[in-house]
Amino acid sequence: MQKLLAELLGTYFLIFTGCAAVVVNANNDNAVSRSGIATVWGLALIVLFYSLAHVSGVHFNPAITIAFAICKRFPLEKVPVYILAQVVGSTLAAGTLRLHFSGPHDVFAGTSPQGSDLQAFVIEFIITFYLKFNISGVATDNRAIGELAGLVIGSAVLLKVLIVGPITGVSMNPARSLGPAIVSNCYKGIWIYLTSPIVGCSCL
Repeated sequence: MQKLLAELLGTYFLIFTGCAAVVVNANNDNAVSRSGIATVWGLALIVLFYSLAHVSGVHFNPAITIAFAICKRFPLEKVPVYILAQVVGSTLAAGTLRLHFSGPHDVFAGTSPQGSDLQAFVIEFIITFYLKFNISGVATDNRAIGELAGLVIGSAVLLKVLIVGPITGVSMNPARSLGPAIVSNCYKGIWIYLTSPIVGCSCL
């Protein structure tokens, strides 16, 4: 129960913080900026990693949970409840933003492809594969400097959001896309964000 609560709260704070940056930026004449949004996502993940890694492993992402289960680094029977906690956390975060942030526009804090579905699928596959590559290199290999894992993973997310954000919104995480989609009832391209990250993570 402690691990599930950590996953729920960790996912909640990650999605709330990152998506809040998106909403505030849209409602305040780009005051946060694209680089600011990327920095917020990266820093939020770093903070949560060092706060909760010892409790739940800081998955916060169904694609990561499934990939770890496939690699036999996570119990298969715990996958459904971990994913449920992550989706609930993301949905609650998106709901909180919907209730408390207002502005001149109804800002959708989720992800949607700006180009073709194929382009978005391939890009999400590549960046999620890269994310899993980073995680495998610093968090699951005993030869790595484990104390730096949070910094490496958070920095990797920052770079991906900075570069790819305008194209796909940068999900790499089915829960990150599904929560805001449920709250806003906006499911454009949702199949991409539910499948591509899982495929990308599971290939390594």
